Amino acid sequence: MTHKRQITLKDGTVLPAIGQGTWNMGDDSSRRQEEIDALKYGVELGMTVIDTAEMYGEGRSELLVGEAIQGIRDQVFLVSKVYPHNAGGDSLIRSCEQSLNRLGTDVLDLYLLHWRGRIPLEDTIQGMEKLVQDGKIRRWGVSNLDTKEMQELIKLPNGDHCATNQVLYHLGSRGIEVDLLPWQQEQGMPVMAYSPLAQAGSLRSELTTDATVQQIAEQHGVHPFQVLLSWCIRDGNVLAIPKASSRSHVESNAQAAELMLSEDEINQLNQAFPAPDHKVSLDMI
Repeated sequence: MTHKRQITLKDGTVLPAIGQGTWNMGDDSSRRQEEIDALKYGVELGMTVIDTAEMYGEGRSELLVGEAIQGIRDQVFLVSKVYPHNAGGDSLIRSCEQSLNRLGTDVLDLYLLHWRGRIPLEDTIQGMEKLVQDGKIRRWGVSNLDTKEMQELIKLPNGDHCATNQVLYHLGSRGIEVDLLPWQQEQGMPVMAYSPLAQAGSLRSELTTDATVQQIAEQHGVHPFQVLLSWCIRDGNVLAIPKASSRSHVESNAQAAELMLSEDEINQLNQAFPAPDHKVSLDMI
């Protein structure tokens, strides 16, 4: 199955618009094999971007991903993230090396600052650039930075090398559309959307049980989740990384990349869950 929708990084790298997130994966040893199989299956279906972090299960997620990508590393675009308190100097180098070790690889395709902490951004950039020079990472980016912070970042030496900003984005959380998303589009910097189906809980059920979402899903003969994912990647500037820890979820996510919503359907969804008309602070989980 080929993925119709893709995003392009500033350096020309083309990636599928739907990848695989791994938050909370690797935490339950009884599900380990199922989760590994799900990730492998996702790669087979074209969802070759796999996103993890040293924070997830304090390395357990990276170990799981490392096992899943054995023998297929060259097919995978591998992303991990560093804790803010490790994001400078020797700590950054050490964190990266530990992640590489857990993942069983010698290079990350993308390494992200997980959120902003006390270490100055220039120190993080300097360290990231050194990791690129040393061949430990191919490119770097950030996560959970709002517009002002992004503008500050790219003015710093080599700050414009930032490949992406990974933020929370889904139909029920559209604050980034006010200024962050348009600004990143101007920079040719795609957004990575985490929790594109909202976290489990009341908001997620509010989205999936919404009459408009359900009606559009029925018209296409798909699950409401697939409508939410298709909406998220509708404009070609967003790479969504839903978590899928079972084969059926993986298949559902992969099929969402094939689902093309009409302009009318997108308008209906926008009316049901309108974006804010003013700047709001960045949503984070």
